Amino acid sequence: METSEEERIAQLEEEINSLKSELSRLKASRQVKPGATFSAPEEVMPLFLQAEKNVSSYFAEIDISPENGEILINGERYLLLRSASLSYEFLDIMAEFYANLGVEEAKRVGYNFLFDIGHVIGKKDAKAFHQKMKLNDPISKLSAGPIHFAFTGWANVEILPESNPTPDENFFLKFYHHNSFEARSWLKAKRKSDTPVCIMNCGYSSGWCEESFNIPLTTVEITCEAKGDDKCTFIMAPPDRINNYLGKAQGNSDKEHQIPVFFQRKFVEDKLRTSLEQKETLLKEVHHRVKNNMQIISSLLHLQMNEIEDEQFLEIFRTGLNRVNTMASIRELIYSDPNLLSINIESYFRQVIMSLMQLYEKPGQRIDTRFDFDIKEGRFNPEKAIPLGLILNEIASNAFKHAFKENGILELHLVETNDQYILKIKDNGPGMKVQKGKNSLGLSLIDLLCDQIDAEMVRSSDSTGVGYKISFDK
Repeated sequence: METSEEERIAQLEEEINSLKSELSRLKASRQVKPGATFSAPEEVMPLFLQAEKNVSSYFAEIDISPENGEILINGERYLLLRSASLSYEFLDIMAEFYANLGVEEAKRVGYNFLFDIGHVIGKKDAKAFHQKMKLNDPISKLSAGPIHFAFTGWANVEILPESNPTPDENFFLKFYHHNSFEARSWLKAKRKSDTPVCIMNCGYSSGWCEESFNIPLTTVEITCEAKGDDKCTFIMAPPDRINNYLGKAQGNSDKEHQIPVFFQRKFVEDKLRTSLEQKETLLKEVHHRVKNNMQIISSLLHLQMNEIEDEQFLEIFRTGLNRVNTMASIRELIYSDPNLLSINIESYFRQVIMSLMQLYEKPGQRIDTRFDFDIKEGRFNPEKAIPLGLILNEIASNAFKHAFKENGILELHLVETNDQYILKIKDNGPGMKVQKGKNSLGLSLIDLLCDQIDAEMVRSSDSTGVGYKISFDK
């Protein structure tokens, strides 16, 4: 038997009425009794009750739409997250990632991160809610925080009577977080912490109040259910004054607390960067002054050389000038490199030889320099590189002065073995005669520089030229 039009309309009306009843029941189930979401001192209770009405009306409009992947509350999109993933599970991951730093440092990195995230969310949630609900005075802005906290699943807030929420440096808030999502996550997992764990609670609450009062604030948890205490107790104050309140709250105990500071890592990095920039400026100034002094010394030697007629004295001055220029080129090479801790040895050696050629090479003369570097790491620390450069300067300048009357060849080989470097320097001159027990100043200087780097030197001389083999540890 077919259903008549009147019967179909009656069925639809019945379904509509049923849906309306269900909607009314759901709305009624979301309504809370006055004062159920918070606890506050009597003198501010009216403000908090009004805030509870405002927040309740805000959260009354909820639309869960899985097909769109959205949860909308009063037109704002919200997210649902597992509380454990932002408490002990997150800290476990941080301990794994930063295992090389040790447990305490890994925990500190994780706490800083959670505090910063909580603080940002608290500030931005507060700003958006204040604008939406047209809240203007600081106390009204603050009073909405604990209610919003409860409706979004963080905890229930109880503000204690000794609190002093004033918009100045005397701001002080002491409060409990009942049923904190962080502490209860630890308890549900049957885990116990040796320190307070409600880090995001600290960050969010200080962020909300900081936005409400427009002053920098931080929060420290002094007791925590996750470590076996009866309650999760918090103290909030300006960062530069919170230690005073912590001492009073715990009877001037010597117990130290980690004071969270919003973006503390950034502050530390900025401080280090400023210090580094100051040191770099000072280092450049020192380098500039030393460079100028060496240039003055070099210029004075040049002027003095023009007045010397005696060839022997002229050669002594030229040798001294060459040593000054070599030291100047060493400093220039070190300070022109961004990495002051090591020197590119091949560039360094080539620069020393180039300076000597400019000083000693005669017109029409051709000196062929041959370099062979067979090493894995091309950078040496200054403690080894500088003596090696001075050794090369003495050996090569001696070759330029005595071995190369016309054209010549200077060979330089630097090879690496398992545990040593071997530097070989050889010219193709006629060789030289060395009297036993008597060395020139240059040869004595080479021996002294070899001792500085614990190097073993073997010198050879025959009709095919003079050669040096210098072996030193890595």
